[in-house]
Amino acid sequence: MFRFLTAGESHGQCLTAIVEGIPAGLAINVEEINRQMARRQKGYGRGGRMAIETDKADILSGVRFKETMGDPITLRITNKDWENWTDIMAVDKTPVWTKVTAARPGHADLSGILKYNRKDIRDILERSSARETAARVAAGAVARQFLAACGINIVSHVTKIGGVSVNLENIDYRNLQENTTSELNCNDPQAEQLMREKIRDAGQAGDTLGGVFEVVVTNMPIGVGSYIQWDQRLDSQLAAALMSIQAIKGVEIGDGFDYGNHPGSQLHDEMFYDEHKQVYRKTNHAGGIEGGMSNGEPIVVRVCMKPIPTLMTPLHSVDIESKKEVLANKERSDVCAVPAASVVGEAMVALTITKALLEKFGGDCMVDVLAAIEHYNQRIKG
Repeated sequence: MFRFLTAGESHGQCLTAIVEGIPAGLAINVEEINRQMARRQKGYGRGGRMAIETDKADILSGVRFKETMGDPITLRITNKDWENWTDIMAVDKTPVWTKVTAARPGHADLSGILKYNRKDIRDILERSSARETAARVAAGAVARQFLAACGINIVSHVTKIGGVSVNLENIDYRNLQENTTSELNCNDPQAEQLMREKIRDAGQAGDTLGGVFEVVVTNMPIGVGSYIQWDQRLDSQLAAALMSIQAIKGVEIGDGFDYGNHPGSQLHDEMFYDEHKQVYRKTNHAGGIEGGMSNGEPIVVRVCMKPIPTLMTPLHSVDIESKKEVLANKERSDVCAVPAASVVGEAMVALTITKALLEKFGGDCMVDVLAAIEHYNQRIKG
């Protein structure tokens, strides 16, 4: 069974991730893991924390001589900012600091303190912080290397920030490649310039911006996932994984909500035979998933991120201790983190696809997994 867990707080000593179920014999490139970690930290509109941290993952278990052994893989990301928080985040000292008592609208603050019966909002915001996604990206980078060995590619791109959208008609989803030059992970230079202006203006106003990104999976085998039970459907698994990312408020597969605007004759992807009697389609409105299963087309998942709730011009809120109306607490924050969220989205998609792929093809070692995939694909081709 494939699964992963993360642990750690935003300003604690470190973040950790445990990845269990990766077959033995997978070559692991630590530099590639750290490259993915660096991608998460980049982007126009990021905050001061990114100037402090240079995230790198140390592998503590599960890999020997650059190859997985089949046991759980432990990854650790040290928080460099910990040295400035040793008293505030101490494990075994008496508290000597001022509590955080002004809740932020849009954050986990108020619900969290009520649920866990805490008196200091820092007990909530430290773990609910998006800093936790650094551990997800590390875990996802391991999953990506497994998928790459299986011939599957994952890439993302930002399609909207602050109301500025790219022209999706110009996107070649079958050949989409990682963008290494855009600060916003955007494939439309004109739209990117307008997005940058929106982010700049929001930052000057003490405000924040959200947006939309897409994650695209190519070269997926047909039939991963299932219609048999609700929790085996690949689209439901992807939606749950992506909705679990902090600040994500919506997920679409393929054309998503646009299905409500057109008749079925315009949206269902017609099938044809080529000269080799292999099925192909001219459109991909379904986003690569039909009946809860991959159908061989690129999987396209669209994700909406809300503006970050920590504003430098705070919103009206309440103080949980004094019971007075106040302005919300300010924490160091980004103006816009949609590009970073797209990298986290890639990681969550990679982890989800890895789980679904291993459920279908099984195997304790890479030799058996790859042989099972090859045999299956040959059968599908007839």
